[in-house]
Parts: sequence; C-alpha cells; structure tokens
Amino acid sequence: MYRLTASFARHTFTNPTTPTSTMKFFSPLALLALAPASASAWSTAPKSLSAFRTRVVPATILHGYSTEVSGEAATESFRLSFGEGDATISPWHDIPLKGSADGTYNAVIEIPKMTKAKMEVATKEENNPIAQDIKKGNLRDYHGPIFWNYGCLPQTWEDPNVEHPELKCFGDDDPIDVVEIGSKSLAMGTVQEVKPLGVIAMIDDGELDWKVIAIATDDELAKEYNDIDDVPDAVKDGIREWFRWYKTPDDKPLNGFGFDEKWLDAKEAGEVIEETHVAWQKLRSGETEAGKLWIGKE
Repeated sequence: MYRLTASFARHTFTNPTTPTSTMKFFSPLALLALAPASASAWSTAPKSLSAFRTRVVPATILHGYSTEVSGEAATESFRLSFGEGDATISPWHDIPLKGSADGTYNAVIEIPKMTKAKMEVATKEENNPIAQDIKKGNLRDYHGPIFWNYGCLPQTWEDPNVEHPELKCFGDDDPIDVVEIGSKSLAMGTVQEVKPLGVIAMIDDGELDWKVIAIATDDELAKEYNDIDDVPDAVKDGIREWFRWYKTPDDKPLNGFGFDEKWLDAKEAGEVIEETHVAWQKLRSGETEAGKLWIGKE
C-alpha cells in the first residue's frame, strides 16, 4: 500500500517494505494517478445528491436564486435548473456577470472541488441547466478529482468565429471558465461572487479555452490575494499542470498554453472577461449567429 505526502510542488511515495523514493510530480497529476479508476464520479459529492429526484435548494442567499434537481445523479437524466422567484432562469444568460463591488464577478459553480463528474451548463438546452457532459454516448468523468471549485462566468462567450490576433486560434463556443481557489467546497449551482486574480490561455484541441483564476470574495484569503503574483507558485503550477494532463488517460494529447505558458495578471484577466462579455452581447442580440446554442430568444 502506498502513502502520499501531499504538497503542490512534489510528493514522496512511501512503500512500507522498500526505501523511500521521491518523485517530482505536481499534486494534481500525482493524485490523478493514484485515484481508483472505478471510483464513482459522484463519490465525493454530498451523499444526499445521489439520492434525491427533485428538490429545491438555495443557490445563493445573496441573489435569491434557487436550484431544482430533476433526474438521477450520475445518469443522463440529471439536470440542475435555476430559478428566481417563480420563474425558471438561465444561469448563462439571466445571472449578471458583474458582482456587487467594482472588479468582482458572479461565478456559477458547475463542479465542486474534490469531485470527478464533468458537469457543465448545457448551452444547447432550454434554460441552460447544469448536466453531466456526454462524449461518444458516455457520461464524462475526470480520471481523478479536481482540486478547486470550477465553473463559468455568466454572460460571457468564447466566440468560435473570431480568431485571436496573437494566438491564431478560435474560441471554444462556451462561457469563459473560472477556477476558484478558496478554502471552501462550493456546491454545484452556487452563484459565488469572486475576484479575478489572473488568466491563462489554454489551447485545447486547437481551440482557445481561457481559464480565469479567482478567489471567492468572502474567503479568508481574499484580502491577501489581489493579483496573480499574490497566488503561490505551487497553486498556479498545479492548476496549469492539471489542465495540461487531465485528458491523457484517454489517449488525448497534452493541452498547450499561449503566451509562453504564463499567467496573465488581474488587469489582463478583466480585459479578457470584458471581451467575452462583448461577444456574448453580440450573440444574445442576434448580431452573431447562435447556431444550436440556446440563447432564450426565437
């Protein structure tokens, strides 16, 4: 049996019967390798999640949104829908991008930290509920848990019709992703106000897939973290390497990163977010063709 001494920078794997050896892995990669392949995608979620059929729970007290679950967890039928009052709303189009304070944004949490199910806002379904992603007829799971809260920023869109002038690739046709690095595990469907700290340009299968790194504004570290240089290198490296390697167990190539793999700062993150917000505005207004995307308008 192996024991893991956790550190974002490197790990020591110890076998009780053999001398200690040190392997230089970033913790996301090390834990991905050690995670049991047979583990349920929902195994680290609250036990109640896999049990209920339909239930209304608060998404956030601050905004007064609620979420309603239908279908079975870990099946194609599962949906997490959003409401405000008596109305069903879209978490993509109806929740505002901007937070309550200058420089803050609302994040919709799709995947709580330490879970494996690849959940996402269903951009092609009516009202855009959260559902588990499907690839080639199979529900998608990560091969090990993600170590941060993961979601998207509403009212943003990475336009697949526009080529980035420097990176020479097109957007991935989704809202912009956000990695929240706070201390708490945020439930699926939480609408959390966050402060962006930086952004990295991931290139996934030739598409531009920005990853915003952010901290919940009510987290104890929010006062200390104001820009990308405030974030420990181990955290930044861990996030980058997790996203570089996470598809390789499926025989997919490593993901790449633009701008010499560097994290851009909070100011540049704000500019990227604004660009994707403008792209969303054009999509929503009909200036850009929606294709199969559900944008709430005929």
